[in-house]
Amino acid sequence: MRTFLKLVRWPNLLIVAFTMILMRYAVIEPVIGKITVSLAGSAGELTPLSLKFPWYDFLILVIATVSLTAGGYVINDYFDIRTDIINRGEVIVGTKVPRRQAMLWHNFLNVTGVACGFYISWKAGYFWMGILFLIVSGLLYFYSASYKRQFLIGNLVVAVLTALVPLLVVFYEWPALYRYYAVNALSSPDLSIIFYWVGAFALFAFITTLTREIIKDIEDFEGDAAYGRNTVPVVTGILTARIIAVALTAITIIMLFLVWKLFLNDKITLIYITVAVAIPLILVIRHLVTGPGKNNIRSASRLMKIAQCTGVLYSVAVKLILYFNLV
Repeated sequence: MRTFLKLVRWPNLLIVAFTMILMRYAVIEPVIGKITVSLAGSAGELTPLSLKFPWYDFLILVIATVSLTAGGYVINDYFDIRTDIINRGEVIVGTKVPRRQAMLWHNFLNVTGVACGFYISWKAGYFWMGILFLIVSGLLYFYSASYKRQFLIGNLVVAVLTALVPLLVVFYEWPALYRYYAVNALSSPDLSIIFYWVGAFALFAFITTLTREIIKDIEDFEGDAAYGRNTVPVVTGILTARIIAVALTAITIIMLFLVWKLFLNDKITLIYITVAVAIPLILVIRHLVTGPGKNNIRSASRLMKIAQCTGVLYSVAVKLILYFNLV
């Protein structure tokens, strides 16, 4: 069991699950709670909106997403045996887990994820949305088999799929909200605000994941170059790849404060993003600028992951700000 959990990167799976839970209960729920409508038969009394996608269906959505993510990690290790030996000195697939067993796990996890995806899509009233989970399954397979060997393609695929995690919560909550309040409210509420909020988290996830993928490619330069992979540092050189990563990190910092200034402008958010997100990102830049040594690159990758986690955890601050009316 310990080997299997290591194979599927269980800490990353927890992050995926908690990201979806936080998007639903720490962002969408308090945001729509600030919107009021007059329900039919309420004599004009205003009622705040509440979540309408059943929690048990939401749980299945989380299981579908986590299953596909786990399957992606398994197939990635399946195809990366040779490069991982050079880059990390050890592998799981082919040693602790036979290749055939790894492929069986991959198939089981993907079938589970796709089946759950079609089920909750059917429950949401949009069965065709299950195709999205099928596409994700295919992208994760072809990413490991081919895309990650192509210049920038693999990095973009991972970044897009990471950004999709918070967006999935909105994709399934919004139809349930619309159907309920379109029928039961005297006038349909404007629900676009939840797309703006969750979309901001998705954009942050996209750009930080893209940056971290490039940093990881710098770290894995030796193995990738040995087996002819056209990653960003292999094609452009390590120095240029570091400059790209620094530029993306700087853009992320600028975007954080720009969004705060234009849309939020409260002290709690300013303090949070400065201390918990911007400072780790500045340290990422420092390690990238210092030099291409493996310790610097590894530290930059870890700090970027910390910034990603604290970025997601800002959702807790959102809930507290809205609940206590601190804006």
